[in-house]
Amino acid sequence: MHNQNLGKLGENIASEYLQNKGYLILETNFKANYGELDLITQENDTLVFVEVKTRIGNSFGEPEESILPHKMREVIKTAEFYMLKNNLSCDWRLDVIAICLRPDESLEEVEHFENVTL
Repeated sequence: MHNQNLGKLGENIASEYLQNKGYLILETNFKANYGELDLITQENDTLVFVEVKTRIGNSFGEPEESILPHKMREVIKTAEFYMLKNNLSCDWRLDVIAICLRPDESLEEVEHFENVTL
């Protein structure tokens, strides 16, 4: 599967997972000069920026292990830009959703890491 298609599949799985947990999906694939936010969601009064990582199998490590510090800094800068652009002053956090698929691309596991920091 092409990386872009794999990413989109993962984002769709993550959206459904979060909606089932009561999150409201506000926006997907928000782009700015700093980077991109996969999902912008809301849980109660908290804005949640979600980075989604999807892998088929774990021969190259777990999905969440591929998020390097420079990527996290990009996500944080983009989230701060989103807040400024939309004149928001609410609580917010950064979450990571790691999705592991089987070789036939069926879902194996979804892990949700809340309030991730560098």
